[in-house]
Amino acid sequence: MTTQPTRRLTRPAIFICDIQEKFRSAIWEYEKIITTTQKILKVAEILQIPVYATTQNRARLGETCTELLPLLNTAVEHAEKKVFSMWVPEISRHFSSSTPSEIVIVGIESHICVTQTTIDLLREGHKVYILADGVSSCNKEEVPIALDRLRKEGAVVTTSESWIYECMGDAAIPEFKQIAGVVKEYSGKTKEVMGTLCKI
Repeated sequence: MTTQPTRRLTRPAIFICDIQEKFRSAIWEYEKIITTTQKILKVAEILQIPVYATTQNRARLGETCTELLPLLNTAVEHAEKKVFSMWVPEISRHFSSSTPSEIVIVGIESHICVTQTTIDLLREGHKVYILADGVSSCNKEEVPIALDRLRKEGAVVTTSESWIYECMGDAAIPEFKQIAGVVKEYSGKTKEVMGTLCKI
């Protein structure tokens, strides 16, 4: 008897943390963070993974960057916040500790908002993935220190491509061909991003 192919991650969600216009000139390799985020948002659309985005003090620091806004039209929440963690009521109300989710985080800054969001999610019992090719800070030296700390806290530090394939888990799922197309579309850019963000 043949079993139907199933996805490896059963409750995935994507958190897009504060990728705003005002940070464009301040964040180390900001454009590469955008590239990785665009890729996983395209995957989210195909696999129908819920997306949650935040902006930090939008009135002062600006809207989410223009490259990502069209891909956030279907986001479950695109919340404004003043606290550093993304775990604000507008977002946390969609989750339950009794049915833990598998949440992937991209955005900025690694050592502040990404770190505090991760700690809150782990405390609530969720599994957290941080994409090493999808996070950054103003000072690049902060990034590996933050990632090392979050590994020790219990988060999984991985890459966008690894996470994408873990989401699927089976090449027999109906969406595989579309996802493989996205991976191929970004293959050159992914090499460039990895060659920078994952070498520090």
